[in-house]
Amino acid sequence: MEGTGTGEAYRWDAADYRDSSSQQKKWGRELLSRLHLHGDEHVLDIGCGDGALTAEIAERVPEGSVVGIDSSPEMIAFARSIYPPSSYPNLSWEVMDAQDLRFDGLFDLAFSNAALHWVSDQLRVLRGVRRSLKPGGKTLFQMGGRGNASNVVRALGELLSRSDWGRYFENLRLPYRFCSPQEYEAWLREAGLVPLRVELVEKDMVHAGRKGLEAWIRTTWLPFTQCIPEDQREGFIAELSSIYLELYPPDAEGLLHVNAVRLEVEAQRR
Repeated sequence: MEGTGTGEAYRWDAADYRDSSSQQKKWGRELLSRLHLHGDEHVLDIGCGDGALTAEIAERVPEGSVVGIDSSPEMIAFARSIYPPSSYPNLSWEVMDAQDLRFDGLFDLAFSNAALHWVSDQLRVLRGVRRSLKPGGKTLFQMGGRGNASNVVRALGELLSRSDWGRYFENLRLPYRFCSPQEYEAWLREAGLVPLRVELVEKDMVHAGRKGLEAWIRTTWLPFTQCIPEDQREGFIAELSSIYLELYPPDAEGLLHVNAVRLEVEAQRR
């Protein structure tokens, strides 16, 4: 996930996320290739995370502007330090919940990569997106979709059946919302946006062996890991990874694969 768009109190390690999110960045750059920007657009990046893709968008709109928002103060502070105004004068950053967008008709495009599945109230986000867009403005979102990472969920279930880690999750409230195209189209229409393309896309998330898998779990599975006392988290991650390797062994090159499913959303404000 490129950070979060929610108000959940997860503490993100921005530098660790930057170093462990190559797959999310790869998919985000595939999205960027579809933007066909003219160079003078005003763009909102929702859930900008460490800011890498946001800065790339800013480079593509030298006569326009980009605002990157994320609810994580750690992510925004990191982005500001890496991509300062002296190098990116058309780029700005704000700590902001995606459910509380505070813009009015400013943007030609609302972009989001690997973030919006963290949001519990999608309709509230989409209503804010509509307010934020100019008439005719468009969205291009990609987020976790229905069925995402189901093999990791299977491994987690197996771990909890073999151990007593479950005692830490008794009060767990998951923020993840992996939506279907049908339910998301309904929200778009209710928010006053016209769906152009809403579909699930299967992706192969590839990790460089056990270390790569553990880094991904450590940096993005925060609702689980942050339920566990800090001095036991690495043990939990190691056990979950061991079971994943049992169920889904590495390929001939030592790479591990996770069955990612992404929901891609293109819509337009009338």
